[in-house]
Order: sequence, then structure tokens, then C-alpha cells
Amino acid sequence: MKYLIVLSMLLASMAISEPVKQSHYKQHGDTKIFYSAFDSSFIAPEVAAAYDFVRGKDKGLVNIAVVKTLGQGEPAKISGQVLNIFQQSQQLEFIPIKEQNSTYYLAPFEFENEDFLTFKITVDSQSNQGPYSFKFQKKMYHN
Repeated sequence: MKYLIVLSMLLASMAISEPVKQSHYKQHGDTKIFYSAFDSSFIAPEVAAAYDFVRGKDKGLVNIAVVKTLGQGEPAKISGQVLNIFQQSQQLEFIPIKEQNSTYYLAPFEFENEDFLTFKITVDSQSNQGPYSFKFQKKMYHN
């Protein structure tokens, strides 16, 4: 659990400290939807085992947090897919991670070295009317 808290704090600080030109959140009504994608070696083996994530050089995770009040993740239904440059797609299966007053969602995916990926995400939160869809892109590297 300690690793998950550190992970969420690090991901939140990355989203907050990133330059304005490269913001990692979308505004939908009065909520912010923070997003990131990273390789699975970023998480500790114990955390990966606890949530049944497979770690490896070609394994990644996408993180989504729906925030209305700073520091408190809102419950939401998250769905999505990830596509490579050849338009080969993988469905993303999000797992809710709950810690104290916070909830965020992680979904595993696979990638090739120097893969330029497009993530298409749909968020349906209880605090906004209707779902909100967005996409973001990221180039992934093997460690």
C-alpha cells in the first residue's frame, strides 16, 4: 500500500509540475481528469503482484484520475483503447485503486520499443453529465 501512495503522489506531482505547454489533464465541467502512461518497471514488484499486473520491458500502464477536490479522486467508469501507428489496437481494462479518500485507475498494455501510441479514453464520472472522451499520445521506450 505504501508503494501505491508513493506512485499516486509521484504521478500527481508529475502532472502538476509539467510545463503548461504539455499539461497532462483535461478539464470537464468542474472536474480535472489527470492521465499518464509509463512502463511497468516504474511500479514495485509487490504492487504489481497485488494487482495482478505483469512487469516487463514491453509492458506499460496507463493511469487515470478524476479529481474534483484536490487530492481526492472521484469514482468513475473508465474505458479506452490504445493504438500504435499501424492502428493495431488493444482494449484497456481499468482497475480501480482505492487509497484513503482517493481513487485512481490503472490499465495494463503492451508496446514495442519507440512505439508512438495513441490512447483514446472515455470517462463517465458521477459528478458530470454524460461521458467525456479524449485522446493523448506518448512515445514509449523499453528500459
